[in-house]
Amino acid sequence: MNESELHRIDRSVKRWLHTSREFILKKMEESLNVSEKTGRKDLVTNVDKENEKFLISKIRTFAPDSQILGEEGFGDQIRQTKGWVWVVDPIDGTMNFVKQRDHFAIMIALYIDGQGVLGYIYDVIGDQLLSGGPDLGVFNNDEVLAAPANVSLRDGLICVSGPMVMHNYHNFQTVVETSSGLRIYGSAGIEMIHVLKGETVAYVSYLKPWDFGAGKILAESLGLAVTTVDGKPLDMLSSDFVMVATVQAQQDILPIIGSNV
Repeated sequence: MNESELHRIDRSVKRWLHTSREFILKKMEESLNVSEKTGRKDLVTNVDKENEKFLISKIRTFAPDSQILGEEGFGDQIRQTKGWVWVVDPIDGTMNFVKQRDHFAIMIALYIDGQGVLGYIYDVIGDQLLSGGPDLGVFNNDEVLAAPANVSLRDGLICVSGPMVMHNYHNFQTVVETSSGLRIYGSAGIEMIHVLKGETVAYVSYLKPWDFGAGKILAESLGLAVTTVDGKPLDMLSSDFVMVATVQAQQDILPIIGSNV
C-alpha cells in the first residue's frame, strides 16, 4: 500500500472518530440504558451498541470487502485474517463510562493479511487521539510521538489489571513490588496510552482482540514489546494475558513470573 492510500485511510478514520466522539458526548447528557453481559462487572450500554453500528457502517461503505471484528457483535464471525480486517471497540472501559463518565476510549485497528497497518486509540474525554502505524509513524493528535525510553521495571511505573494483582496471577505481586509503583486505570486503551507516551513501562492484563488490536500496532511501531505474558507471539483472533512493555521492562518481568506462567 502506497503512502497516499495510507493517508486517505487515516483521514477517513479520524473523521469517523471525531464524529463518534461528538455522538458519545451528546449521549452522555441523556440517561444510559445499561445492561450486564457476563456479570455485574461486565457492562454494555446503548451507546456502546449504537457507536459500534455507526463505525461498522462507515467501514462497510469505505471498504466493503473488509471483515470487521467488533466487541458488541455487530461485525463478522472471523476465523482467518486474510485480506482487510478491522478491529473495533466502540467504548473501551464501559464501567468507567457508566460510573465515572471519564477514562474510556474508542479504538480502531486495521490489519491486512495479518499485519498491523493502522491503529487508533481515542481518549474521548481528554480529546487525545493516538494514531498511526509502522509506515506513517505514531502521532499524539497532530504531534509526532517519539519512541519512549527503554526504561527498566525498577525505574518505572507499571499498569496491571486489578484481578492479576489481587489474586497474584503469574506472581505479579512481586512484579509490582519490583517496579516503582502500580497504576490501574480500568481501560485497556487508557492504559496503552500511558505506555505509548512513556509514562509507564508496562501494561499487563487479560485482553480480547478488540482490547489490544490498536495498541499492538502503535506500540510495535514505537519499538515496544507486545506479546503474551510469557513472551510469545499474540494470536490476533484469541484472548490471552497480554504484555505491552519496554524491551528492558519485559526482560525484567519474564524471570520474575518464571514458572508461574
